[in-house]
Amino acid sequence: MNERAPHYFDAQPATPSRRRTVELHLPDMSLSLTTDAGVFSGDRVDPGTRLLLQQAPPPPAEGHLLDLGCGYGPMAVTLARRSPRAEVWAVDVNERAVALCRENAAANDVRVRAVTVDAEGSPPEAGPTFPAFDLIWSNPPIRIGKVALHALLRTWLTRLAPDGRAVLVVQRHLGADSLAAWLTAQGWPTERLASRAGYRLLSVTPGPPAVAP
Repeated sequence: MNERAPHYFDAQPATPSRRRTVELHLPDMSLSLTTDAGVFSGDRVDPGTRLLLQQAPPPPAEGHLLDLGCGYGPMAVTLARRSPRAEVWAVDVNERAVALCRENAAANDVRVRAVTVDAEGSPPEAGPTFPAFDLIWSNPPIRIGKVALHALLRTWLTRLAPDGRAVLVVQRHLGADSLAAWLTAQGWPTERLASRAGYRLLSVTPGPPAVAP
C-alpha cells in the first residue's frame, strides 16, 4: 500500500525544505514573505487569499484579531500592519508554517502571536488561553474533508466575540455556497461579500443569543 502523500495540514511536513521569497503587493502595502515547501501555497500568494486581502472590510483598529490557518502568514502580517494597536493571533496545525509566520512578522516589523494548535483547535499543553476574537480571517483548509472542516469551524467560530465577524474565502467549486448554507443553518448568519475568479468571500457573524425558556 502506498504511503499517504504529505499535506500542508500535516503537523510536521515530510516534504524537504525549499525556502523561497514571495512578494505581496496590495494597494496599501507591499510585503516580502519567506515561504517553504510543505506549507499552503508555498510558491505564491494564492488567489483566494489575495481576494480576501483586497476585498474584506477594514479590520478593527483594536481588539483581538485572528488568522485561522495562517500558513506562512500573509493574512496575519497584513492584519498587524493595518491594525498596529490590535493583538493579532495566527494559528495553524503545521509547525513549519507557524515558524514561518513568526519569521515573516519579525521581518516586516509587526507583532503577531503565532501558535501551533491541534486539529481540534487546542494549543500545546501549557499554551495560551485564546480570547474572544473581534475578527477572524481565514482561507479554511477545505481539503481536510467536510466533517473535519465543520468541526474546525465550530471550534473557532464559537470563539467570536458577540459583535465579532469572520471573513472566509472559499472556492466556489469546492463548496462555498453549500458551506455558507451550512453555517447559516448552524446559527452563524452568512452572506456573500464578493465573488471573483471562482472564489466566494463570505462574512459570518454570531447568531442571536438563545432565548431562555
